[in-house]
Amino acid sequence: MMMKRFTQKNIIRVYPKGTRVNSSNYRPHIGWIYGAQMVAFNMQGHGKSLWYMQGMFRANGGCGYVKKPSFLIEEGPDDEVFDPKKPMPVQKTLMVKVYMGNGWSTDFSKTHFDAFSPPDFYTKVCIVGVPADKVNKKTKIIHDDWFPVWDEEFEFPLCVPELALLWIEVREYDMHEKDDFGGQSCLPISELRSGFRVIPLFDEKGEQLKSVKLLMRFQFK
Repeated sequence: MMMKRFTQKNIIRVYPKGTRVNSSNYRPHIGWIYGAQMVAFNMQGHGKSLWYMQGMFRANGGCGYVKKPSFLIEEGPDDEVFDPKKPMPVQKTLMVKVYMGNGWSTDFSKTHFDAFSPPDFYTKVCIVGVPADKVNKKTKIIHDDWFPVWDEEFEFPLCVPELALLWIEVREYDMHEKDDFGGQSCLPISELRSGFRVIPLFDEKGEQLKSVKLLMRFQFK
């Protein structure tokens, strides 16, 4: 708790330790949920940590600044500070429905995923945030189809939606090797609005794919 009290009146910078010679990164939420204002990265690397960072800073118009929630800035009525590990009540529930996807046949070669058959896509839908909110779910696998239709809905109870990210990743199932990457997107839940949405996907470097998109629906209750 001392760190959160410190960050209420002081600026703190967190960065990868020098022994990360392979340019890997830590999970940035470790810093964010404890109030760190500057969470630095090895930008020459790629992977989930940078995807989470890109998702967090899509908020506030993508200007590069996101204000900390008030509970990370102010003390409670009994001089207490926010404890991300403490049991908390559910504030809202996010319903996410994954309808279908399209665009892989345009952005990838016919043999990129499978040499002799169309790809077998599935979608992972995950919440990144405080420990109570973290959860991973995924759709069924649609076999041999460049235009998969999943039509599946997931429910995510959220205790701290202000610090939560919705991470979406499409993978192509491979029975004998690691599943192939088919695109990803990370969105701040504080910026989501209810309704149908076309979600563009991004490559492993965080650059938007030209054609690959998912049709989804978000609802809060």
